[in-house]
Amino acid sequence: MSMKWSIQILVAVFALAFVFGSGPRQILFFSHLLAAETQEDDFLFPDDPPPEPEGYRMKDYRTMVPLSLKGARVVTDVQAMELHKAGKTLFIDVMPMIPKPPNLPEGTVWRAKPRKNIPDSVWLANVGYGLLPQEMKAFFQYHLQRLTNGKRDKPLLFYCQKECWMSWNAAKRALEFGYKSVTWYPLGTDGWVTIGGKLVKAKPVPLPNLTRPLRP
Repeated sequence: MSMKWSIQILVAVFALAFVFGSGPRQILFFSHLLAAETQEDDFLFPDDPPPEPEGYRMKDYRTMVPLSLKGARVVTDVQAMELHKAGKTLFIDVMPMIPKPPNLPEGTVWRAKPRKNIPDSVWLANVGYGLLPQEMKAFFQYHLQRLTNGKRDKPLLFYCQKECWMSWNAAKRALEFGYKSVTWYPLGTDGWVTIGGKLVKAKPVPLPNLTRPLRP
């Protein structure tokens, strides 16, 4: 719902409450009544974005994300597309994926879930978990080093989907690795397509063998 429409509804609620009685019960009644009519139950009480945690997000990765990431630039859809067109920023997709189980019975067909991402991106899957096994941390560090030719000031942009903490975690971890030009794109591929951006079939960088599973 747009801000203009929300304000109009708020005005209507308080106008009705003024006419029929302005107590809190009346205001709540009229707000629910109008919410039912507009099929918007939370227009008066929207969820606020959470604050930045001190460390990494450790669970419930698909939920509302903060508005900021200390040390990183946060971009909108339009700003992300401008960076993409400029061609100087490395786009890194951190969408998680389930790797092929190592002990499948012979003859079992394994089909990984397909992924489409922003053109010219590098898909480093599973680096956005809050707790990474040492092998995954080394995997992340190695490929960032390779992709940037060891230049810590190379502009990097991390994304996933909207309301996905994986990209927030990955961008934060890159900052801790010492990269100095880190951008976080919170809306990711969901936001990209809303402004006409195209997606292409993605292929992940091969994952390392893990001695212990990632924690979802």
